[in-house]
Amino acid sequence: MKPGPNADPRSPRQDPTPARARASRPDAPEPRRPWIVGVSGASGTPYAAAVLRGLLDAGESVDLVVSRASRLTLLDETGIAFRDAHWESDLADWLARGADGSPDTFAKSVPDSLSDVRHWAAGDLAAGPSSGSYPAKGMLIVPASTASVAGVALGLSKDLLQRAASVTLKERRPLVVAVRETPLGGQTLRHLVALDEAGAVVLPASPAFYAGARHIQDLVDFVAGRVLDVAGVPHGLYRRWDGQLGGARDDGDR
Repeated sequence: MKPGPNADPRSPRQDPTPARARASRPDAPEPRRPWIVGVSGASGTPYAAAVLRGLLDAGESVDLVVSRASRLTLLDETGIAFRDAHWESDLADWLARGADGSPDTFAKSVPDSLSDVRHWAAGDLAAGPSSGSYPAKGMLIVPASTASVAGVALGLSKDLLQRAASVTLKERRPLVVAVRETPLGGQTLRHLVALDEAGAVVLPASPAFYAGARHIQDLVDFVAGRVLDVAGVPHGLYRRWDGQLGGARDDGDR
């Protein structure tokens, strides 16, 4: 194909092959399909950190959306100020921190490069996850505040977290809503029912004790592990029930 009369001769020649044909070539790279992780303003930022560590440990790609309200919660619960311009270093500090506040609990397991993570500003409604054509495996909202639950249930799309969740539902992709609130009022319960009927999995951040928890991190990891279970992501965050009463206690006594 000859260049047009106004074409810049210095410009690289564009491939005339249709996009569909280019994508089907044997040498075409595998498209990146991340899990979108939305962090809302509810208490429970250690849950989000545990889910993120689990996804990265499993070799998954992650698109991260940290809402404005969640930054206040993160600052309060961890002392970390999450900044868009310095998100990589702030995220590394967050992932290294244990649920008890110890700053270096997971420092050795945090990758030197967070190249598998893409951060999107919460106010960026032109971001990739705002479109159904953007490839993604699904979305995990951890923790989910009652405000985010309402926004997603009503389809408000007031920020990128809510918009990405609405897109996930309309595209029939997995959506996990790890709601963290107690007690729950009638309006929130109705919103949760609406999300369930729309295809989301409502997963209360309620740790179980049969796994033999001996540390606050064990309780956090149980909830994070259940989120990953629903997403189909392998992990070893908690001891699974095997039908043996007292099995966790017996393991701990050995």
